[in-house]
Amino acid sequence: MTTHQHVTLLDGGMGRQLERIGAPFRLPEWSALALIETPHLVQKAHEQFIESGAEIVTTNTYAIKPHQIGAEHFETDGLRLAGLAGQVARAAADQAGRPVKVAGSLPPVFESYRPELFDAARAPEIFRVLVKGLAPHVDLWLIETQSSTVEALAAISAAALHPKPIWVSYTLKDEAGRTGPPELRSGETVATGVEKAVEAGAVSILFNCSQPEVMEAAIREARATLDAAGRPDVSIGVYANAFAAEEESDEPYAGISDIRADITPARYLVWAERWIDAGASIVGGCCGIGPEHITEIRQHFDSK
Repeated sequence: MTTHQHVTLLDGGMGRQLERIGAPFRLPEWSALALIETPHLVQKAHEQFIESGAEIVTTNTYAIKPHQIGAEHFETDGLRLAGLAGQVARAAADQAGRPVKVAGSLPPVFESYRPELFDAARAPEIFRVLVKGLAPHVDLWLIETQSSTVEALAAISAAALHPKPIWVSYTLKDEAGRTGPPELRSGETVATGVEKAVEAGAVSILFNCSQPEVMEAAIREARATLDAAGRPDVSIGVYANAFAAEEESDEPYAGISDIRADITPARYLVWAERWIDAGASIVGGCCGIGPEHITEIRQHFDSK
């Protein structure tokens, strides 16, 4: 890693951090349950990531969608909940004592990792609710954990109704024993994902909610694609998860995934350095990556 390169530091995984600090946490509501029942703990989790050194915190809207909180609940209260998520993230950022940005999370609005379940007819209205609720409070849109370009482009269209910088983050195939070039969970190439997102207006391309081991190859392919297109201005980021490797499966919500014991803060820093060397300039963590991991990265960079 070059010592002069600035690396933007994201936060870590909200859901598991909420669980760690005693917030209500279960499937199918996941992190939405804390927002519904204990929003002060959501703000506390944001504050803990800020204290660890995060420069950007992500709104707790990942699970604010019909199939997780229920279709009727989303219809009657989704807009308020999205707004509340934006408010508590903004409050944490504004009291930080230093510049901290808020990223508005636009998640896969059906099931994560299941690109075949994407419903192009229903998605725009779900995205519209999230975007409308979040827009007054956020600095950028983080379209995250996207399994396909169709998902990502639908979210980009919705975000365009309230223009802010657009970041698109794809999730990659990472099943146990996987070999070969990196792919989105849809089977599309990383190059295709990069090209389509950038053409639609994305200013940053990221990879998230996949195991650390698959990230470096994706970064290198993204960097090569951007260089070939003459777009060195588009930044690349990574925030991996700490889930245990699982076999490829069509079974959704088998349970809350185990967290790997080997992904210590020191080990995660080693990966982060590799990602930066490969071309990333934005680093954070997803599920299972806590404030202690962000602190490790921050302290390492500050010592340079």
